[in-house]
Amino acid sequence: MDAREAILDAVRRAKVPAASLPDLDGLGAMVTDPGQRFAEAVEGAGGSCVRVADRAAAERALAELSVVRAAGKIASVADVGQGNVDLASIADPHELDGLDVAVLPGEVAVAENGAVWVDGAALPHRALFVVCEHLVLVVPAAGVVADMHAAYARLGARAAGYATFIAGPSKTADIEQALVVGAHGARSLTVIVVG
Repeated sequence: MDAREAILDAVRRAKVPAASLPDLDGLGAMVTDPGQRFAEAVEGAGGSCVRVADRAAAERALAELSVVRAAGKIASVADVGQGNVDLASIADPHELDGLDVAVLPGEVAVAENGAVWVDGAALPHRALFVVCEHLVLVVPAAGVVADMHAAYARLGARAAGYATFIAGPSKTADIEQALVVGAHGARSLTVIVVG
């Protein structure tokens, strides 16, 4: 028997005892005010959070953002905000070059880390949240959960597809430990929590 077969034979003989999975009940963040904690976490990640009562207030808050007032090209997929970029007419995501603001819907917002779940099925182009200069995510207040455990429980088992958690604007500190914001995505992130 050669060395390879001897090793494989030893592995086959080794039996790992069965162990039950750990109990995850009670695991997770204890948050008394998830909305407030979420706002703090978004700001801690370099973004800003605006909490509004309803859709009309969300429209006003969006219109008052300095990045929106200064924007030339705005794309909106959320039910808040009027974009001036017709996303239906864009076949090639390269045509999104120069997009100032993207307003996208978020489904779940995580209080422990300020992350927002964005489902790619809601986006006509996946590049929207990466290619824009400034990103605005609109999330229902009912979508704010305490932690990632609750977020995944809320999302449940879904069909495979593209989706991501977004927390703060794009940033990196890889090179010489110097923080660069907007290096490979949006330079700013605003989350509008509605409700």
